[in-house]
Order: sequence, then C-alpha cells, then structure tokens
Amino acid sequence: MPAKDENDDGRRFLSADLGEISAAPPPVPPDTPAFLITKEHRRFTEFATAVRTNRHIGVCYGPPGVGKTLSARAYAGTTEWEQWQRTGQTNTEPIPPRVLEARTAFWTPTVTISPREIDRQLPRTCQRISWAVEYAQDGNIDVFEHRDSRASGLTELLIIDEADRLKPPALEQVRDYYDRHTMGVILIGMPGIEKRLARYPQLYSRIGFAHHYRTLSTEELTFVLANRWQELGLTIDPHDFTDAEAIAAVAGITNGNFRLIQRLFTQITRIRDINQLNNITKEVVEAARETLLIGT
Repeated sequence: MPAKDENDDGRRFLSADLGEISAAPPPVPPDTPAFLITKEHRRFTEFATAVRTNRHIGVCYGPPGVGKTLSARAYAGTTEWEQWQRTGQTNTEPIPPRVLEARTAFWTPTVTISPREIDRQLPRTCQRISWAVEYAQDGNIDVFEHRDSRASGLTELLIIDEADRLKPPALEQVRDYYDRHTMGVILIGMPGIEKRLARYPQLYSRIGFAHHYRTLSTEELTFVLANRWQELGLTIDPHDFTDAEAIAAVAGITNGNFRLIQRLFTQITRIRDINQLNNITKEVVEAARETLLIGT
C-alpha cells in the first residue's frame, strides 16, 4: 500500500466545504478579454486596501457595467482561485500568489438568500481563504490546532458583490458576522445603496469608507479601445480620421460603460469577420450598435 501523503488532509480541506465537495466553478471563456488596469481600478484597489487595513465596512457603488465586479475579482484573485479549485481535492499546484497576497474572500449572494444560508455560506467562504494561507505557510491544515484558521482569522477582507439583493434580515446577519470576526467587509451595489444603508443605524455606524465607481474617462476609453483594437490585430491612431471617428462613435454609444464596450466589440468582431474587413470604421460601429439592446 502506498504511503499516505501527509498533506492530503490539507488539500481535502481546501477542496471541500466542511466535508462537502463543492461544485467546480465554470471555466473561463477562451474569448474573455484581458483585464485592464484603469484609473478606476487603481482607485478601487486603494479603497479596498484601506478597508482591509482598518477592518471597517466599506460601500462601493456605481452604475451597472462600469467594472465594479471585475475590479473586486481582480483584487481578490477570484478567477485564479476558482480555476485552482477546478483541479480537484488532490490538487498539487501552488495556491495562486494573488490569493495569498490579498487574503480576500469574494462572495455573491443568490437572489432569494436567507439569513440562515448566509450564516452557513459566509464562514465557509472565509475559512477556505484562511485554510489556503495556512496551507501555504505550514504545509498542512489542522483546524483543531490553529484557531486563527478555524475562525477565519487569516482572512482579512470579505467582498460581497450584488449587495442590493440583501434584505434587512440578511444585512443584519452580515453585520453580526462582521462583529464576530476581525476582518474588513465591502458591500458592492448600485447607486443608492449607500442611502438605503442609512436606514439601518447599527450597520451604517460601522461604515468607514465609501467609494463611487465611475465610468471610464475619455483618456481611459482610448486606452481600453487601443487594447481591443490590438486584440483584433489592428493598430489605433487617434490622429487618423477614420480611427478618431470610430472612437467617437464607440464613446457616444457606450458612454464609457466597460461592459457595454465588451458587448459592442463582440458584435464588431462578428461584422468584421462576415464582411472580411481590415479595419474598424464608424459605419462598422453603428452596424454593431443596431444588433444590441441598449437602455436609455
């Protein structure tokens, strides 16, 4: 019989939720654009680091599609963490460095989540990050010996996306979890969530930071478009009238909304392929616009 690897138990802890094997996260689509570090992302990083360092509650709000979730996932290393977990419970790959550096748990509640489910899911989400840090440091995990890991003490920040879904009892459960642990918490939601939270004095009094995530500026939009042009094997020249006209068309349609830019470029790519075009013009952008449903 082969000898048992002394680290097998540690790997099982990292791949299971308190003894239950979790469903494997979906793979990253092959056409997913590379994450771009914009000024807004840097501002979010500074905000998240301040919340994490001071162990306060922070609120991040902004219109849909501006990049709040993308920035939060990049800060926490969530994509790398999810793909690392896909390899199964006998994973021998190193834990992603960004996960160990950030020590941040990322969690998205379901639409109908109850306080009881929150009480079960938050500890699991945060404990797994603590276990990962402990496993990287010590090479094994003993939840009975290391109380910091068992109580999520090595997790320094919890990011809750789609916080608008949380009803008053659920928000109270989040506050209770925050009070019983030494970690920062960030609530990400739509504009107005910061005013809604003001109706709950006990939670609102614990909020130490607020961050308004804005749409891309003109300079950032040009930077993003230059990268999208490059992904299509093209170069962009703002001094070329055709390129400048196309940039202006994209800016007018998307108004600096990051998600809308991605949707628009999916259609631009399709139109270029169908018509075998070698460049992007205002007409191509407008044709792509006609295939999208864009709210006013």
